[in-house]
Amino acid sequence: MAIKTPETKNYAFISHRDCEFFPCHKTSDPDNFNCLFCYCPLYALGKDCGGNFKMVNGYKDCSDCQVPHKRDNYDYVNRKLGELIERVREKEI
Repeated sequence: MAIKTPETKNYAFISHRDCEFFPCHKTSDPDNFNCLFCYCPLYALGKDCGGNFKMVNGYKDCSDCQVPHKRDNYDYVNRKLGELIERVREKEI
């Protein structure tokens, strides 16, 4: 059974303006700030996440990163999640 591809991608964007922390990162474009990935699922990829982070006292500081919050990055985040899944599978073998 083939999965039907929707004509729209409304599922790929949500803006939660009523959130007490909105926007959680500085942005010049709050209308396109995506809250779908509120907690970045790419954090676990470390240096390979593709985001704009810096290391502070041995920890990733993602406060300047917009990658998971850009409206058009839904597919990018999901591709990177595929990389994370593959890494986990490799360790389980």
